[in-house]
This record gives sequence, C-alpha cells and structure tokens, in this order.
Amino acid sequence: MCSYAQQTTTNDSLLRVATIKHQVKNNEVTFTPATPELNQISGAPKAFYTHYWEFGDGHFSTEEQPKHIYKQPGEYEVKLWATNNYDTGKPPTTRPKKIAINTITTTYNDVATMDEDFILKRNREPVPSEEMVVIMQYKNPKDYITNGKLYLFYNEHKYNANNFNLIDTRTHHNETHIPSNAFTYTNNIDDDRTYIATSNNEVYKASTILQDSTEKMNLPLSIEESKAYYKNWTLLEFDNMQPKEERNIFFSLKTTPEMVKDTSAIISVRGIYVPDGNYDNHKVKDMEMEIVTSHDPNKMSSNGTFMNYRLVRFKTLKYKIKFQNNGEGPARTIRLETDIPEMLDKSTLKVLDMYPKCKICPKQEVSYSCLDTSYTDTQAIFTFKNIYLPGSEQKNVKEYDSTKGFVKYSIKFAKDFHKKKTKSKTAIIFDKNDPIITNYATTRFLPGISIGAKMGYNSFSDLKNSESYFFGATLSPYKSYRWYWQVELMNNFHNYESNTTVRDDIVDGAQGFQHLRRTTSYVTYENIDWDTPVLMRYNVNNYLGLGAGLQNTISVSEKQKQSVMIEDFEGTDPRNPIISSEETSSNKTNTFTNLRTGLLFEATAGFARIGPSIGARYILNFKDNFNYWQFYAIWKF
Repeated sequence: MCSYAQQTTTNDSLLRVATIKHQVKNNEVTFTPATPELNQISGAPKAFYTHYWEFGDGHFSTEEQPKHIYKQPGEYEVKLWATNNYDTGKPPTTRPKKIAINTITTTYNDVATMDEDFILKRNREPVPSEEMVVIMQYKNPKDYITNGKLYLFYNEHKYNANNFNLIDTRTHHNETHIPSNAFTYTNNIDDDRTYIATSNNEVYKASTILQDSTEKMNLPLSIEESKAYYKNWTLLEFDNMQPKEERNIFFSLKTTPEMVKDTSAIISVRGIYVPDGNYDNHKVKDMEMEIVTSHDPNKMSSNGTFMNYRLVRFKTLKYKIKFQNNGEGPARTIRLETDIPEMLDKSTLKVLDMYPKCKICPKQEVSYSCLDTSYTDTQAIFTFKNIYLPGSEQKNVKEYDSTKGFVKYSIKFAKDFHKKKTKSKTAIIFDKNDPIITNYATTRFLPGISIGAKMGYNSFSDLKNSESYFFGATLSPYKSYRWYWQVELMNNFHNYESNTTVRDDIVDGAQGFQHLRRTTSYVTYENIDWDTPVLMRYNVNNYLGLGAGLQNTISVSEKQKQSVMIEDFEGTDPRNPIISSEETSSNKTNTFTNLRTGLLFEATAGFARIGPSIGARYILNFKDNFNYWQFYAIWKF
C-alpha cells in the first residue's frame, strides 16, 4: 500500500493588532489596551509595551490604563499607539475608536502641566517604515490674549533621502495651516516703523507691551537658518490664546524605507514658537532622535554617522547613551562602560547632559547624588552614584519615562588620526546585576577626494639629447591611510634626436671619374605627450610611500624634422677635399600617435598623505624601448 501526503506552508499574513477597551461613566472614561503577546528578544531584558494615547480633545497620556475626564459633551476619536520593547515583531496597529460623551457630571480641572513655554515630545524612536507622533506643546507666557505662529522643520539636508513624510496634523484649537513658502512679518519692539515681511496681507501696529528680552529676537534669521538645515517644514497660525493657556498639536510622521540605514544615527526635527505674531520674539527647540531597528531603551547613538573627512578636524562628535531600569526595584548605582575609539581624544570629553540630573562628582567621596567620570586606555566610565531610578516593574510606577536615563557627551578627534570606521558600544550595569550590552554606535567617513599638483623631469638614458619636462594633476582619496588608488594626468614636453646615420656610396662623375658621396641624416622630435598612470599606492608611514601600476602614453602632437646632408669628395678617399655639399630638411606633423603602455614602480618621501613630497618613478615600456626615470615633486591638497 502506498500513501502520499502534501503539506502547504503559508506565511502568516495576519497583522498584530492592539484594540481599545473602555468604560464610560458619564464624562469620565477609563481606557485599557488589549495588546498581542510579546515575542521576547533572546538575551534582552523582559519585553514590555509602552503606550501613547490621544483622547480626541487635544490631550494625551503615556499611562498604560489612563483615566480621562472630558470637559464638554460630544463625540471624540481616541487613538492608541502601543510600542513593543525588546520584542522581535513590529508594533501592533490600532483602529481609532469613537467615544460618545452625553452627560457632564465630573468637573474638569485644567491643571497646568508644562514647566516650559514650548516643548517637543515623541511617542517612540523612529524605525524605517513605521509611524511616529511628534507632540508640540505650547503655552501662552504673556499676561494678555495672543495670536501667534508655530513652525515644524524636518528632513535634514545632509541626508540625500527624506527620513519622514508628514501624513497627518491633528489640531484642536482652530490652528490653521499657512503655505510653507510664506514669510513672517513682525513689528519692531521699539515701534520705529521698521517692518519685515509677512505671510499675510495684514499689517500689525506695534504696541507698547514689553516683550521678554531673554527670547530669541531675529525671527527671519532663525527661519532662514532652519531652511538651510532642513528640507521641509509646516507652518500653523493660532489665535485667541488665553494667558497661561496650554495647547497641544499632534504630527504623525511616517518614516520612509530610505531612512538612514545606520541604526546609531541621530536625526532631528525643529520647532519654532512665536507666542505673539506682532513681534519677533520666539523660541527654538531641537528634538534629537536615534534611528533604531527595534525599540530598545538601552542604546548608544552618535551624530557622526557620515562625516566629511576633509572638514572633520573642526567637528565635535556627540554621543548619547540611553538606559532603562526594567527591574522591580529602584537602581542606586548605574555604571556605563563606554568604548572610546582610538582616533578620539579622551581629554576633550565633556558631559553635556544627563538624567537623573545630578552634579559632577568631585575628587573626594560625597554622600549626595553625582556623576563620576573615569578612564581606562580604551574606555570612559560614567557612574551615577547615590541616585534613585525607579524600575519599570516597580509598584506604583506609572510613568515609564521616569525609569529611563541617559548621558550625553561630546568628544573631539585626536591631532593625528586615520580615516577608519569606528564602532563604540556600552556595557550598562545596574547596581550589581549582569551588564546589558548596547548596540554599536558607528561613525563613517564620506569618501573625500584629494587633488595633487605634480611637476618634474623625465630622464631617457637611451635617447640622444633628450629634454623632457612635465606637469599635471593627481586624484586620490583625501588623507589616504595605507592602501589606496591614484589616477594621474600628466602633460609632457619632450625634445630628442634620433641616432645619426652615415652612408657612403661610390658614384660615377664627369668623364668617367668615380668619387665618394657621403649622405648624413638624422631626425629631431618635438613631442607633446599625455601620460595617464593608474596605480595602487601604499603608505609605509606618514612620510614614506610606495606604488606600482600601469601607464598609457600617447603623443598628442609630434613634430618631426629630418635633416639630410650630401657631401661629394675628390676620389674615393673621405680624407680628400670636399668638392660639393648640400643640406636639405623636411618637416612632418602627426597627432595622437605612438600609443605606448608600460609598468611603473615608484617611491616617495615627504608628507605621504597631505602636503609636499618628492618621488622617483621608473617606467618600463612594453615596446619601443622607451624606458625612463621620472623625478618629481608633488603637493597633495
């Protein structure tokens, strides 16, 4: 008996979905997320979800199960973004849910929550092909009702592809969009009737209300600087904002598949807040974000993803190390052991910011909270001492952001370094637990080009009366390290003579007497040649270099002058007197002839990477026996 079986394997095409559950009690609603099971990343801390809610009335929350009180009756669209941390899958999608509020029984208390007048937040780090939300919070700092403007700039010019597409803007206080090519006109504070351009046709009359002098003043300059740094922007106007009133705007950004592939890259968006449209006073906020492939709270990132090697000496690198306490209790000591690449100068390291906020530790032991920095040969060690960082699994901890921390620092390049890709990672140690290893933060260099000026002398030992000079240019990688390629174009001026030939003939003369006729001939050459060497070079160190390759030479202009002298002697003995002589010459010009190919070998001494050096090269041609030495000086820029 024979039996056959066939099994068809199909890919799971079901999307991961998180649903919104809710309980309504008049105008008080409790929300609960129903999220799919997490797929734990092997070796990572315990996987968990973070949550971001929009309640449809301009308010939001990051609690897992928030309770929200609606101020007015109506129908509201609630949105949820659940982000999976230490999970192998994509974040679940959530369908918005309509909530109907018919009765108002609970009093709504509009409690001030903003410590600053202008804040940018996000619900998650950017992942290619995923959606994220940027929250723009603004507050009226004036003691009068204002109308103003808000700008959001995104997609930095330094990246060829766009990182974001703005797919939705959710406003709740009648903010209106203004064409992005508009400009802002404001009055001068001193009311001297000096006007700047406006995005509409209204002309505002300057008032005598005093403005906050600590704010930025030159709004057109801030806008032009932002346009020079970002490709895209959106502009909104708001009005009738009460003193101390707080508002939120929500921007949905879809990250593009072409987003920078380096997952340690830092990208940014910028917001500009003009609280009163009559004046130039404004505030600027930059929000830096780390590109990730999965949502991992423990991460290291750098702003030096792609750098121009020619200008890098003037650049200061910035690194950011993020961590999160996923334990059931608070962490008292956190130690960050961070790799410092060889090309960076540890003595220039400067701590820019940190959380938990604390002082820098002094040399002696202290009992208060502080951040200590120490060094080994290859690492910088940051240690938070005497702190309290709650754990995400700790009881009564509802705000996940309070369990996160970071260290941000800057560092400069050493005086002498080589163009190499760098990789840095950090070991994060909470109290006495096992270390958690972050991703690699990488820095790469854009391929810089070095142009060299070269001139010298060619020595042809096999050619008669040879004089050959050349000048030209070279092309190679900027500040090359060890092995590198080099291409050249040389223009040669070469004069030489062929060997003289002498021929004696016995000829019959008058009355049957014979005599000797001697014919002497030679050719002079005036050539303009092009050399195109292609070679591989190797820098032994910063001062000595070797190279070998191929060279093609073609005569773009070749002038030949042939001279012939005919002499007749008495009799047949050349020692007899000359009875007659005649000299003739003929000219001939050729173009693009005499193609020659050969091998070259060379050595240089001087500044092998950038700057002046001298060299000697031997060219071994495959034909015509045009072997020669080349002695030259070169300056690479």
